[in-house]
Amino acid sequence: MTLWDGVLPFYPQPRHAAGFSVPLLIVILVFLTLAVSFLLILPGIRGHSRWFWLVRVLLSLFIGAEIVAVHFSAEWSVGRVSIDTSYKAFSAARIRAHLGLHVGLEGINITLTGTPVQQLNETIDYNEQFSWRLGKDYTEEYEEALDKGLPDPVLYLAEKFTVNSPCGLYRQYRLAGRYASALLWVAFCLWLLSNALFSMPVPLYGGLGLLATGAFALFSVFVFASISSVPFCRIRLGSSALTTHYGAAFWVTLATGVLCLLLGGAVVSLHYTLPSALRSFLDRSVKDCGNQERGSSPLNLNNPLHKKFGSSDLTISTHL
Repeated sequence: MTLWDGVLPFYPQPRHAAGFSVPLLIVILVFLTLAVSFLLILPGIRGHSRWFWLVRVLLSLFIGAEIVAVHFSAEWSVGRVSIDTSYKAFSAARIRAHLGLHVGLEGINITLTGTPVQQLNETIDYNEQFSWRLGKDYTEEYEEALDKGLPDPVLYLAEKFTVNSPCGLYRQYRLAGRYASALLWVAFCLWLLSNALFSMPVPLYGGLGLLATGAFALFSVFVFASISSVPFCRIRLGSSALTTHYGAAFWVTLATGVLCLLLGGAVVSLHYTLPSALRSFLDRSVKDCGNQERGSSPLNLNNPLHKKFGSSDLTISTHL
């Protein structure tokens, strides 16, 4: 390392707090575009089937979007602590800040926000990402963080997740993330299959597909919970200790799995108990289209050739 503006080590790159994961933003935009497109054509659907399709399509899009989006979320396990600690190496300066840990399926995010943000003539607002997904080397990213001269609290927390750390957090959370991610991709494929089956006259198999989707989503949650339930390495910064708990992505995935089980279970139960009610519910759009003009005046079809040959008049009356 070299001297940089009188500070050793240095951080030459401009700091920008990361607001959103780009892949996560792309997933949300894609599914929002599909939802808006459906809402635009919704007025063209007549009768009560309009509300049936609204609920059915939006629920399906929510399930698919959630299953894909949580892959790129860093909110599976989170922790936050207020600290009063040294700022950088080779310096006696101390800061007060909030240190945050956000663990996802593909890596971790470490945040450091000063209280206040402006301290020591600097803006203390860091959000650093360290990944272990395929194609990324966590050790390499940690070494780059050392070269950049990140603050001591960020480096200390990132070091706990290195391969050679005695805490073993790297193997623990990487293994949990790999298995949970694989199970969620299976759940996404089953979600696609269930939608295809619901578009055919086989609601039973569509319901079974939803049950399987929910089961694999719940399996991913249980796998992450069981592997990450190993006693967490104690992380202390001064007099403060960092503890973690399950984040929003964990609970949303759990709720989505339960929702799929309830919907799939309802379809399968109706198939065996009230099959006619299930068919009429799923085919409501067809029935509504056929009943929109019911009760109008009859259409009379007269054949004049019967009069020409002296036959009696034949009148056909059809109600539409």
